[in-house]
Parts: sequence; structure tokens; C-alpha cells
Amino acid sequence: MFTPHRKRLAVSALLGTALLAVPVTAHATAAPEAAPAARVSAAAAVGLDDPVKKDIAMQIVSSAENSSLNWKAQYKYIEDIGDGRGYTAGIIGFCSGTHDMLELVQYYTSVKPGNVLAKYLPALKKVDGSDSHAGLDPNFTKDWVKAASDPEFKKAQDHERDRVYFNPAVGQGKSDKVGVLGQFIYYDAIVMHGDGTDSTSFRNIRKRALSKAKPPSQGGNETTWLNAFLDARVWAMKQEEAHSDTSRVDTAQRVWVKKGNLNLNTPLDWKVYGDPFHIG
Repeated sequence: MFTPHRKRLAVSALLGTALLAVPVTAHATAAPEAAPAARVSAAAAVGLDDPVKKDIAMQIVSSAENSSLNWKAQYKYIEDIGDGRGYTAGIIGFCSGTHDMLELVQYYTSVKPGNVLAKYLPALKKVDGSDSHAGLDPNFTKDWVKAASDPEFKKAQDHERDRVYFNPAVGQGKSDKVGVLGQFIYYDAIVMHGDGTDSTSFRNIRKRALSKAKPPSQGGNETTWLNAFLDARVWAMKQEEAHSDTSRVDTAQRVWVKKGNLNLNTPLDWKVYGDPFHIG
């Protein structure tokens, strides 16, 4: 799982991604423009699993975790940030102490036996649940970087991100009938807190929010529900010192909810830990 702001990078300029507009040539036989209601329905049907929206989600999370929108540069990232979770690594902050790194290396080894990280599986099993480096040092970090040059390892990271975090978050979001922003809010929460049984896990953050509001699937107002969920998320973050800076909620997600940008449409402007970001 991610721990917020796992490394601070100097940011001297805003990083942005431009969405290119493709010109469309009109034809006399073109179909009439869809009615407003149809356009709204089509927009609402887009989920966070739309490729463009998913890339935006990854950029936003990376802004908090790496002070950069370049999430694809993080496959090789690895360090112990001293949060009690051992090594934190890769595009979603897989941790040697929280089981997801072990599952990642197991999956990678299933698709590519004999890979450079396979020899660390016994050690990863032993350190799981702790911050120990026993059996990993001194070469695990170097071998992780080597593995990150392998397209199969990048695919493995994508696979585990989707299986453990992204797909469950989007699935719950669609079940609750929240839009793209709501699905992203769920995703960011499950990435940081996981979905275990402890009081600060994703499912229990949602349960806490349910005591204050109802999601659209239960007849509730979407904005009211998302604010209730974010209130519960902030509570959960403040239960642990490593998560206590809530700016990724306060100066990003909460801002978009307030603006009514429930489809997470660009342009997007936000701040995380005081750093400004823009996606155009």
C-alpha cells in the first residue's frame, strides 16, 4: 500500500499532460447531434476504467506519492521510508511488510520463472507483516531496479495494481452509482488504506460514511455521499502519523467535489503538500 509522500522531489515547474483535440470533418450525411439527455447519459456511462480517465487517476496519485505526474517512471522506484512497512516500491507502493509485494513477486514468477526477484520469495514470506529487511539486503533494491527494465515485470505491476486496488475500487464505485470522481476517491482510499478488517481499511471507511449518508444507489445525493466518505477518510488518515497530512483530500479531491466535477473532467488543477499540479 502507498504511504503518502513517500519521496519528495524538487518541482521547479508545473507538470502537465495535454489532451489533444482531434479535428472532425463535417459531412452532409452526418447524423443529427444527440439530444442533451443522451449526451449526459453517455458521459455518465464513462467510468474510471476508461483508459484516459485511468491515466488521469494514476497521475493524480503519483502527484501525492512522488511529487510528479510521471507515474510510469515509478516501476523502478524502491526505498524504505521508515513507516514500518519495510520496502515500498513500484507504481502503487507495494510493500514488503503488507503482503502485496510478496503477491506481486509470486505473480511475476508465475509468468516468468527464474526472474531476478524469484530468489527473494523465501525472504519476502518471512518478512511479510514486518519492517525487516532480513534476506533482502544488500541486493534486493538493485535487483528490483533491474527487474523494472523487464516489460513482463511492468505488466505484473499493472496486473496486481488492477486486481488488488483498481478493479475493486471501480467495482464498488459503480455499485454505489458514483461517477468517475467518486470511483477515483475510492481508489485513492483503497490504495492508501487497503481493504482489510482494521478500522481504517477501505471497507470500514465506507461503513463509517454510511452512518452519515447514503450513496446514490440507496437514493442518496452523490455530493453529500462523497463528502461523508471524505470525512471518514480524513478520520482514518489521522489515526496514523504517516497518513496524517490530509492535503491530498483537502486541496484536491474535496475541491473537485465542491466544484461539482463528478466526472473528473479536465482541466484539473490541485495542490498536494503545497505543490501545484495541472492536467490540461
